[in-house]
Amino acid sequence: MTVQTLTAPAVSAPEYAEEAALLVREIEQYLTARVRTTAHPLVTKTTAELIAEALGTPSPAVVPAPVLTPPARALRLLPDWVLAFPLLRQLHGAGRQISVAEHLELTTLVIERYGWHRGALRSTSGRRCILGAQAVLFRLGYGDETTAIAAGHRLQAVLTTRGITEPYHRWNDATGRTRAEVLALVRTAATHARRTTTA
Repeated sequence: MTVQTLTAPAVSAPEYAEEAALLVREIEQYLTARVRTTAHPLVTKTTAELIAEALGTPSPAVVPAPVLTPPARALRLLPDWVLAFPLLRQLHGAGRQISVAEHLELTTLVIERYGWHRGALRSTSGRRCILGAQAVLFRLGYGDETTAIAAGHRLQAVLTTRGITEPYHRWNDATGRTRAEVLALVRTAATHARRTTTA
């Protein structure tokens, strides 16, 4: 099963534009807070910190990632294909390149906001499994298929180090699996992906 194989019946999209825009705005805030602003990859301080140090002024306070509130129920219930509506993608996420680590971090965000599910990509109440959460990001235009596939490989690599060979989407659906275990897996994969890109 891949992210692109997901289909849903057609429904009218305009009424959902405001709800989708809310989620997109919060994802953009999250990504903005995560952006590395150093002048060079080998520099560990931000440009603002280096300027402040050179001028002898106090360095600016680090802005924490925004605190996100649970999504509106209507947004969770949207058919996933509505999130890929061309107008919504053009106005919000389309073409927004994100790293694999960011994709995985945002996957945890979707699971936390929508709720976690096992046995299918989504529940009737809008909760998502790991793959379903990835589909939300993909359809909104955050990253592309390559990003989503690479994130899947990261998840699989973490499971492999634990001696687990089943695909991560099946692991998600296993009887007895918990939301905490799922979030821990995705966060671990994100941490490994971030370390690899900064090494």
